[in-house]
Amino acid sequence: MITRIGTYLPVWSGRGGRQAGPDEDAITMAVEAGRAALGEIAAEDVRLVVLVTRDFPLMEGGNAAALLAGLGLPRSTDVVERVGGAPATFDGLTAAEDATLVIGADVSGAAGAAAAWNGVTGGTLSRLARVHRSLPLRARGQDGVVHEDEDPRLQRERGLRASLEESELPGKPISVAGLSSRDAAAWCEGRPPELPTTGASAPLFALAALAELRSGGIVVAVDQATMSAGTWEPGAVVVHRQEPRALESPTRRATPGPEIKLSFAAYDRAFDAKLRWEAGACPTCGTLAFPPRFRCLGCGEEGSVTLVPLPRTGTVYTATTIHVPVPGLSSPYTLAVVQLDGVDVRALVPVTDTVQPSAEIDEPGRLVFRKMATRSGISDYGYAFAPGGGA
Repeated sequence: MITRIGTYLPVWSGRGGRQAGPDEDAITMAVEAGRAALGEIAAEDVRLVVLVTRDFPLMEGGNAAALLAGLGLPRSTDVVERVGGAPATFDGLTAAEDATLVIGADVSGAAGAAAAWNGVTGGTLSRLARVHRSLPLRARGQDGVVHEDEDPRLQRERGLRASLEESELPGKPISVAGLSSRDAAAWCEGRPPELPTTGASAPLFALAALAELRSGGIVVAVDQATMSAGTWEPGAVVVHRQEPRALESPTRRATPGPEIKLSFAAYDRAFDAKLRWEAGACPTCGTLAFPPRFRCLGCGEEGSVTLVPLPRTGTVYTATTIHVPVPGLSSPYTLAVVQLDGVDVRALVPVTDTVQPSAEIDEPGRLVFRKMATRSGISDYGYAFAPGGGA
């Protein structure tokens, strides 16, 4: 049963919907949606994470470790990475057992992410039909190039209509995820909820809207000629939306030049503390250090430390804006020293989600999981400061 749903939309507006920021990708958005869905769910209670997207940063491993770190889940948690759109996420939802977190994330096109936590109470999504048909009007080949043939009539008649007829549904759906709101209305009973995305996250946005409306019925997820359908019975579902007001994307300058190579030794050494947002606690006096230190700044004790989670909210202690161009980074950009709430720790982080690259002293906000840079083809993740909480 679906107990909790979390949604996330990037702050930047774009053509046809929201667009991912320069420091966002499928993993960072999946983290935002997943944390919104989990809420106060204990990390040890999550047995499986299913991530569906067409925009994995790495196609040969490495996504799961960063995803679990951002979500604050143990490294032993099972993760399924599935390439696909709306039907793939729908299948993940109908097959999910208790203690499963299902996430859909979309970067290309209208960007956004959503996640559902399956518990013992909430709404029920039961499978009705599944139809696999091949109509690859848009596909990415082994050459990495997206091949696209725009033919709306063929998509509608030989794609969706033929699949719906073959599925023999007992009635008209109340929502069709994977289509624009205008196109979905032609197939639905009544007025379907408007969905901000049409990819892997769309079914989750649909269920979030239906849960808020306390509306039940047939829900369909489509992707070209493939479709999945099920019956949604709303229950007591908690919906948490992380959907800030849309802002116009600012003009940024990209500087050409050789990219900064990734030091894999430094990457490995800093991975856990940086991505899990943890400080080293001295076992003798309890003094916190971020990043962790071998020698305690409080009592001078040397040796191993215990990693403890840091707060994800704070206020700006000081900030500066850098206009000097750096290859691989868009400029100008702002760095802030943030005083974290409730602990004696300050962190140096970039500022994000603001039209003007600046931050005011004493301005509150939250620390969000973001992509710092792409080095040697690898996404280098960390945390950035979103003024005002990013909401």
